[in-house]
Amino acid sequence: MRKLPISLAGFCLFSAACTMGPNYQRPKVDVPGTYRGPAATAPAQPPVESLGNEKWWSVFHDPVLQQLIRTALQHNYDVQIAATRVIQAQAQLAITRSNQYPTVSAGLSGLREREPKVNSFFPEYDINTGELNASVIWNLDFWGKYRRQTEAARASLLATAWGQRAVITSVVSSVATAYFQLRELDLALEISRRTLSSRQDSLRLTQVLFDNGSASLLDLRQSQELVDTAAETIPDLERQIQQQEDSISVLLGENPGTTPRGASLTAEPMPATVPPGLPSELLERRPDIREAEANLMAANADIGVAKADFFPNIPLSATGGLESYALDRFFSFSQAGLYSVSASATATIFQAGALHAAVRLTQAQEQQMLLTYEQTIKEALREVSDALIAYQKYQDFRKQQESLTSAAADADQLSSVLYRQGGASYLQVLTSETNYFAAELNLAQAQLNERLALVQLYNALGGGWQQ
Repeated sequence: MRKLPISLAGFCLFSAACTMGPNYQRPKVDVPGTYRGPAATAPAQPPVESLGNEKWWSVFHDPVLQQLIRTALQHNYDVQIAATRVIQAQAQLAITRSNQYPTVSAGLSGLREREPKVNSFFPEYDINTGELNASVIWNLDFWGKYRRQTEAARASLLATAWGQRAVITSVVSSVATAYFQLRELDLALEISRRTLSSRQDSLRLTQVLFDNGSASLLDLRQSQELVDTAAETIPDLERQIQQQEDSISVLLGENPGTTPRGASLTAEPMPATVPPGLPSELLERRPDIREAEANLMAANADIGVAKADFFPNIPLSATGGLESYALDRFFSFSQAGLYSVSASATATIFQAGALHAAVRLTQAQEQQMLLTYEQTIKEALREVSDALIAYQKYQDFRKQQESLTSAAADADQLSSVLYRQGGASYLQVLTSETNYFAAELNLAQAQLNERLALVQLYNALGGGWQQ
């Protein structure tokens, strides 16, 4: 009898080494040495820490924007939903992992019964019974089915955790994008109001000149046209500002309301160049790539689960306890002890090809996850390349727009002076005023695009989830 536990332990130890299906190995992917874009054609520089490794509060310097992001990370509904998915995956892992271990249950029962006397042949009697038992059921994981299920559940938990980080990066970039757009609208409104005030002054001057016979009715009407053009932009900008504030409120998990302002749009410092780092680093830093790889790991483990179904299921069960028909001898094991031990093996003989189909299904799913993983990497490389190009070109465009706006301002001032001195027509004033107003608004848009490109690049490099 003593050899049985030793043999059972050896059998279980042997079973732990047997696992069906392939072990996961990270697939080789074609990752270039540098990104396509201005950074790839620049002279070789010493290695610099990638922007994607920076904490979000070191990338966005406006204290008000930082506080908005903190609020969003605490109260944004997408972030909270992602956190509940992680909790669900943790619970599912615990449930799946429990299949590797025995199930132990215990029971206690008692019965007291008195039967009345029927006749001299059936006298009155009492029945007193009690039973205390414990049972153990263990499905031996001889083929590694439950270990592969646990491996898949653990990979699913990892995928969910990286999915949560992907949501965090999205929220950080969304709040920063919405805030910069709001500050650009504020700047456009400021330009429109300043332009309206200047044109109203010009209209009053033109009215005086018209009353004194020094200006024509056409000049007066064109001056009024300039005032109306500037005035009509203000209500529309105010509408966009309030709607943008509502969008930010929803990102923060709050009811629609006003949004606090910090530094102006142009006060946010913009680096001349952004270090992207090595493309291979994306495989470790981008949450969506890590999530796709974790899903591939889970699909790989599912192949082992399907292959293990070809082999017998081997459950062990044991029951032991105490039973007595006299409560005073209940704990006397020599008189009340009971036990049973059993083992069985069950294998599927015929299932019309279902087991083979299940293996093919998991293999096809694993191939799908592999292609998704490779596709995610290619998309990530494209996003970084596009963001690098956009950031550089938007910088160039902003510089040209600054030069154009400066020239338009000089032309506007010069045409006004010449008109007052009789050296230019009011049509020239109208043209230069219109060009200057449009140039200022276009410059504000260019400054916004430059900052949005930085946000896009930071998100593409996988930054924002680091806390």
